[in-house]
Amino acid sequence: MNDFVGMEELLQDFLMEAGDMLSDVDSKLMELEKSPDNAPLLNEVFRGFHTIKGGAGFLNATELVTLCHLTENLFDKLRNNELKLTAELMDVIFAATAEVRKMFSALQQSQQPAAAPANVIQALKDVLSGKAIAAVSKSAAKPAAASPAPAAPPAPAATDNVDWNALYSAITGGTDIVKEVGAERDEKKIAEAINEEESTKKAFGRRSTDVPGATVGRRAGDVPAVEAKETTIRVDTDRLDQVLNLSGEIGLTKNRLTHLRSDILQGHNDADTLRELDQSVSQLDMLVVSLQNAVMKTRMQPIGRLFKKYPRLARDLARSLGKDVELVLVGEETEMDKTMIEDLNDPLVHLVRNAVDHGVETIEDRVAAGKPEKSYVELSARQEGDHILITITDDGKGMSPEVIRNKAVEKGLITAEMANTLDEARCLELILLPGFTTKSEISSVSGRGVGMDVVKTNIQKLNGTVNIHSEAGKGSTFSISLPLTLAILPVLVLRLADQSFAVPLSMVREILPVTQQELQQVSGKATMVVRGEVLPVLPLAQLIGWGTSDNSEVGVLMQFGNNSFILTADGFVGHEDVVIKSLDTFRPKGVAGVTMSSEGEIVLILDIKELLSGVSGN
Repeated sequence: MNDFVGMEELLQDFLMEAGDMLSDVDSKLMELEKSPDNAPLLNEVFRGFHTIKGGAGFLNATELVTLCHLTENLFDKLRNNELKLTAELMDVIFAATAEVRKMFSALQQSQQPAAAPANVIQALKDVLSGKAIAAVSKSAAKPAAASPAPAAPPAPAATDNVDWNALYSAITGGTDIVKEVGAERDEKKIAEAINEEESTKKAFGRRSTDVPGATVGRRAGDVPAVEAKETTIRVDTDRLDQVLNLSGEIGLTKNRLTHLRSDILQGHNDADTLRELDQSVSQLDMLVVSLQNAVMKTRMQPIGRLFKKYPRLARDLARSLGKDVELVLVGEETEMDKTMIEDLNDPLVHLVRNAVDHGVETIEDRVAAGKPEKSYVELSARQEGDHILITITDDGKGMSPEVIRNKAVEKGLITAEMANTLDEARCLELILLPGFTTKSEISSVSGRGVGMDVVKTNIQKLNGTVNIHSEAGKGSTFSISLPLTLAILPVLVLRLADQSFAVPLSMVREILPVTQQELQQVSGKATMVVRGEVLPVLPLAQLIGWGTSDNSEVGVLMQFGNNSFILTADGFVGHEDVVIKSLDTFRPKGVAGVTMSSEGEIVLILDIKELLSGVSGN
């Protein structure tokens, strides 16, 4: 049922502005916790909530107005020095902002939001009346339903009274299953809380990248989140003006070319006419490149919109683990393709949580190691050439390659023989395998070996790579390298017989001539020595299943993660910036997409990672 008939446009405007405002409030609250005496900052937070309350009142969202009013009163007491900002008080405030965000989700579905959970409302009232602050972080995850639930049929038995040890022993002969069952229940609750970020993003159809997530799960009676991806974007008017100006310039150049074409068809083939034609074509080429770059810039968004949700995530997790951790953000102004920013959320959530849970020691352990009680985790982004480098660095205990190697063998993820061949860097990469964990016990936060393999998989889908560096006792760094955009890709075009293939230029180190005399057989496989380094040689024809080719004259030295190899082909055409066209209905293995060459020929863009996955020994 639509409770906002005739007000849809007004409602969407409110959600857009209020969503931005609440995101800003969350960020300022994190800053305020570090400097509680910052009066101007507190005033900004107060004004933000006051504005949200005013918009909610105009829409007759009574429950949202009630919650905002209580929270606003709390901020007012802080402004008047009637309350002191503490970590416990901040928990109450964050529980309230989380409920505001959930109410936005209901409004997004054109429905009036249900009342906030009683424990959150009571906590706010207790604070305002001067009573002791009760913990709300856990109970906020179990809010009251919007309306009384219908009576359910009686269950065969109350599950809380089941003797899990006896049941487990009767079935399997094992003992002590209670701990794992309890952990599983807690895991589901924590997973729901962590995934609230994604749920909120999906529910806010047109604003997903602008709204930081809450930390509590959806309650009964809430409207399910919309599954569609965000399809709109905010663009600076200056960038649109640039696109418009370039479009006008291209129109003028097109008119000039049309006039020259008419002159040439009438027989005016003199040197001046041909020179003007050449100049006009060159100008058109320059304008098209500029227009292409300008259009791509409209897709670029500051990564800070994604980053700013993680300080609160790190804070809440650190408090639940009894740790003192601050997440420092660097390079928030770095821009990248908006679609990639959306897909980065899950990997970065896993990495930030891993840094707080696995990387950072407890306060006691840090003091014993001679470190400050407070730990710093840095999340940074910067542009390097045509790539974006994102790093997550902690100053924790680091990782031991030997321990990781032994754990992987113990869990059967690799064989002992394979483990003996791995250097330290490859040992660290073992944590990216599905099912790997160094935790001996399962907790509500970690220990099930799920997470890091998700990071690797999602980053590879974005044509990126993950590198790990760690030093025992000093900390770890996870580096993610990603292309600036997925829409335009610099490639090297190779020839195999009469067909053209393209490989990402980011993987190409250099092009080498290949002769049969330079190829050597090592353990039955072709290799080539390049400046003292023995590299495997992989014919492109073999990779794509065309058999072998005797005409390979060109070798491309490729860098794939920490591995290097030489890809051979019959020849190469050159370097181009291509627009990728996806293959939705039919996608052969190893083909990332297609593009069109300047001659009108279809060029297959190869997925090197996927092709190598089918090669034995790679």
